[in-house]
Amino acid sequence: MKKIFSLFLVYILFCTTVFAKDLRFVQIDGVRYSKKHNSETLEKVINNVNKQKDIDFVVFTGDNIDRPDPKILQDFLCEAKKLHKPFYIVVGDKDVNKHKDMSKKDYQKLVRKKVSNIRAKETNYAFEKNGVVFLVVDGAKDVIPSSNGYYKDDVVEWVDANLDLYNNKNVIILQHFPLIPPEDNENYVTFKPQKYFEVIQKHNNVKAIISGHFSVNKEKTVDGVIHISTAPAPYYRIIDIFDCTSKNPTIWAEVVEVK
Repeated sequence: MKKIFSLFLVYILFCTTVFAKDLRFVQIDGVRYSKKHNSETLEKVINNVNKQKDIDFVVFTGDNIDRPDPKILQDFLCEAKKLHKPFYIVVGDKDVNKHKDMSKKDYQKLVRKKVSNIRAKETNYAFEKNGVVFLVVDGAKDVIPSSNGYYKDDVVEWVDANLDLYNNKNVIILQHFPLIPPEDNENYVTFKPQKYFEVIQKHNNVKAIISGHFSVNKEKTVDGVIHISTAPAPYYRIIDIFDCTSKNPTIWAEVVEVK
């Protein structure tokens, strides 16, 4: 009997070791890069991230450049490629403006050209890592740019459709503009977020929404969803997901300041 029990314990430990999956990634927000401004900040952040262990990928969650200019975006992407890991891009309010030669289509076209692992033609796209699905969600406005985010109906419908599509997987949403304001600031709040909230609430596979924009490091949990807001570079987040394919993964977000 003792032998059978011992074999059972060995089997459980084996299954836990073999099948449990963890995931670690880095979020960087608000670089606002140009050759004259914050180039040194980005270099320091990249060097610091490259020293971290077991990073699977990096995501830049918006306001990646200081103004919508193709040359600045190209320079930013060249610097970002110094990361030792794949990276993904979210659009922020500083990044796009149709009237200044940088529409969302122009932005994403250049990103696709320069970043081999990003093949999406649209600024809303999905990718999967270790069984977790990540939705990159665009709330920026390129016709009349504003510091207030707005997730249009077609974007919310896209989120809803993808949450249905991946209903058997855990989903992390990556976006620039928070749904839950981390602090009171009318200049930064998201415009008419109710439909988006309703979509999130009707699905049980959204585990976290990770954003920036407010220049603060804060976390709130609402209806079982962790809302993580990260301050601009030189801060960044290391986000760990433990047992990431289980129904209730553990998510741990650490703030790093690069000095």
